[in-house]
Amino acid sequence: MMKRRGRFAPTPSGELHIGNALSALASWLQIRQANGEFALRIEDIDKPRSRPEFAAQGVDDLLWLGIDWDEGPDKGGRFAPYVQSEREERYHAALEQLRAAGKVYPCYCSRSELASIASAPHGLSSEGAAYPGLCRHLTAEEQFQKEAKKTPAIRFIMPHEPIAFQDGVAGWVQYDGDALGDFVVKRADEMFSYQLAVTVDDSAMGITDVLRGADLLDSTPRQLALYEALGQQPPSFAHIPLVVDESGERLSKRDKSLTLASLRQAGVKPERLTGALAHMAGWTERLEPATARELIKAYHPPRIPGSGIVLTERILQWLLNK
Repeated sequence: MMKRRGRFAPTPSGELHIGNALSALASWLQIRQANGEFALRIEDIDKPRSRPEFAAQGVDDLLWLGIDWDEGPDKGGRFAPYVQSEREERYHAALEQLRAAGKVYPCYCSRSELASIASAPHGLSSEGAAYPGLCRHLTAEEQFQKEAKKTPAIRFIMPHEPIAFQDGVAGWVQYDGDALGDFVVKRADEMFSYQLAVTVDDSAMGITDVLRGADLLDSTPRQLALYEALGQQPPSFAHIPLVVDESGERLSKRDKSLTLASLRQAGVKPERLTGALAHMAGWTERLEPATARELIKAYHPPRIPGSGIVLTERILQWLLNK
């Protein structure tokens, strides 16, 4: 029987915060409870925003939290490298496979044209307004004429039929492929998209279980469409609700007081943070310190709240031991 394989894949564009810690902890608990293999992968595909110091800080923060990994950029592994910027040849190969299958097309739309699309009544998702396929049916001659003036982005053709899947937290989820629109897999500046990179990497690394934040829920149908187009078996998906404050507002990444680095500097013990996260997620009844390893048996996805996971003032004050 194949071992279950999970991963945590932070983007090093800032410091890890409480929401990241919850996703990392849940992913790790899920795999450790199943006696599986856990990988750390650095998703620095967005080079202008990524910083090596944030990657190094993130590794240190995760280890402080009690989360370890079997494979990663610091220890290697059979699916190395574990840094996206070192894996671009795989994305090129996948893009060529999609081109050969007629699953992608060049898009020459300008920023102003895309802005007008955003103001039109198309479907909306985490990537903004759905692209209605303006460049999908250009002739070879039209593409040639536009190519002389502008380097195109490359868009993936979303299927017309609904895409449905069983989410490990959200339950049965279904999306209309047309409502999501054709999405970019390679930008005009030669940068590969998150959607393509994460699909290629999870497939190549044999990831069987993806657990991440609910803000990426509508990324899943896009990635499922890519898995099918590339002839690969998708993992199972679970999307954990985002951490919110008592008013229901998502905690801002800009709130530096809630980064793991700032909590450590404030003297917070890791077992208090993991204990608080477990209580907020419904895995423990009492608010009490608990190490990550002590929580392996307590992890139970059905107890996760269906809406936001609330960081109350009471929990925050307990966390800070005030």
